[in-house]
Amino acid sequence: MEKLIAKYINKLHSQELADKDKVVFIALDDRLFSSNAIKNVVPELSKIFEIMNINSILFGVPAEPYRSIINELTENDNPNQKSISCGNKHRKSLKRLTPMDCETRTFLHDIPIVEEFTSTAIAEALSERKSAIVKGHGIISYGTVTPEQAFVSYSSTCFSVYVKYFFDSINYFKHCFLNKNFPNKRYIDAFKKIAEYAKCHLSFDSQRLDEGIETNSIGFLGGKYNFAPAVTKKPESEQEVIRMLAETGMTVVKLHLVDSYFGNISYVFGDNIFISQTGSSLDELEGCIDSVPLNGTSSVGITSSSELSTHKRIYYEIGHNAILHAHPRFSVIMSMFCPLSDCPHFTNRIACHVGCSERRYIAGIPVVPGEIGTGHTGIVNTVPLAIKEAGGVIVYGHGVFTSGKEDFSGALALLLDIEGICKEEYFRKISYYLNH
Repeated sequence: MEKLIAKYINKLHSQELADKDKVVFIALDDRLFSSNAIKNVVPELSKIFEIMNINSILFGVPAEPYRSIINELTENDNPNQKSISCGNKHRKSLKRLTPMDCETRTFLHDIPIVEEFTSTAIAEALSERKSAIVKGHGIISYGTVTPEQAFVSYSSTCFSVYVKYFFDSINYFKHCFLNKNFPNKRYIDAFKKIAEYAKCHLSFDSQRLDEGIETNSIGFLGGKYNFAPAVTKKPESEQEVIRMLAETGMTVVKLHLVDSYFGNISYVFGDNIFISQTGSSLDELEGCIDSVPLNGTSSVGITSSSELSTHKRIYYEIGHNAILHAHPRFSVIMSMFCPLSDCPHFTNRIACHVGCSERRYIAGIPVVPGEIGTGHTGIVNTVPLAIKEAGGVIVYGHGVFTSGKEDFSGALALLLDIEGICKEEYFRKISYYLNH
């Protein structure tokens, strides 16, 4: 158990979610084990094990920019908080953050805000959701079977608050611009501080990633990136396919293009599609890749990514063997930013991700709606046709799909370019709203 906890603490640190000395993992094995002796934290959190049937708790003070983002989102005058009853008349109502991205909709639903650092208040929130924000302290999550569950919830919360803050901000500045109101100065000052962190957060440092490894240089849309040979070489065996998928997955995580265990990857080789399993982490794909017959003659795909059907249809539509799906943050943010001031289709923005009929593009990359899965509004019906246009497609609130003919070099390069374009477009619009 201690080795497992150390693994996820290292992940929190390497993915820049929290500093090691600002994290405590408490786990129940043959005894109650704590990874850190943060003053006044461990005794109070240990009491939660007496209230809930869980095996681990993760509490951490988030690294920047998450710490400042959470402080801003939990300000008492924040209009985006909602007070929602927990369903028990004896409980207090919990304030909640309600991000609109796909990860939150399908995994977190919303994020409770706990006002008091007490075991009772925290347990109340965690009994309703997988994680919570303890105001003025940090993020807390739990696992019922393994500490990995706590790590996944913590990581997902960081992603969701990041997307929510920047999405709320661009809409706020747009609203002020359209109504000829000057934005709140305190808000602007806080935004500028947080934006400085964000501008550096997704930097691509090829020397750091590939130090000591021979690389191949790829140019795409004016970009030039260096990727390891396993990513850029057409595989000649099933073993090379698996190595390519594992190496590409690790690169995507290192580039901060996906959080938690979200995102998926596949490669068609022979008569099979090799695809990451549902719930697998892209930086740990060894042993988590399914080989699924394209003709559907096997049920092995039952453990595969929920987007298996979308991957297969992309292959059939455009003949590309390498398919990559990630959740880069500014691509998600800009996909939800509607250019229409008065949308003729929806008065309730909650419906946009399933039925937006506007033909939207960001720098020539199509933006489409769609839910996870194969239903009438599923991405299996929107992504494969749209990806034909530019080799990549942005899904409303859900991230980016890219593809490559024989390897992942083009798919990775395009993924990086799309995220870079979306980030540039985001701050270009912010600058316009603040300076006109």
